[in-house]
Amino acid sequence: MMKRLLLALLTGISLQAFAQVETPKETPQLEFAMQLKVTVGEAFSCGETGQGERVVIPITGGTFEGPKLKGTIMNGGADYQLVNKTLNRTELEAIYCIKTDDGVNIHVRNKGIISNGYFKCAPQFEAPSDSKYAWLNNAIFVCSPDWTQGFKGIVLNVWMVK
Repeated sequence: MMKRLLLALLTGISLQAFAQVETPKETPQLEFAMQLKVTVGEAFSCGETGQGERVVIPITGGTFEGPKLKGTIMNGGADYQLVNKTLNRTELEAIYCIKTDDGVNIHVRNKGIISNGYFKCAPQFEAPSDSKYAWLNNAIFVCSPDWTQGFKGIVLNVWMVK
């Protein structure tokens, strides 16, 4: 009798746990933030490591523009890639700076993955907290590439998650 009661109680609890899942009332929306046209130099390999092949692609400049900001991409950054041929996967971390048309320097760190031809990345921005670009510091962004013919680099379309 006690076993049946315990079994009935546990079954009821487990069914309630599944019944508590509801469809979210709000779905995140995306707002276009900017398009970056990043020019790059010639890639070079640092060789095979314990993690995969380390490839570095120098960032040489470019431009960016969006509804709330516009400017240039500064020379001197790089896209550091870790290519794992066994998994058919490349991890990337691009680190560079952009400069707005009104002279504000903003640090960009873009981490992502290329896997089976699919490219996913999420840039993070560090803007001066006393600037009109401080909103970049407290937002989540996602981006996707746009492979433009004849452009020596990569075009990244960036959206802010709202």
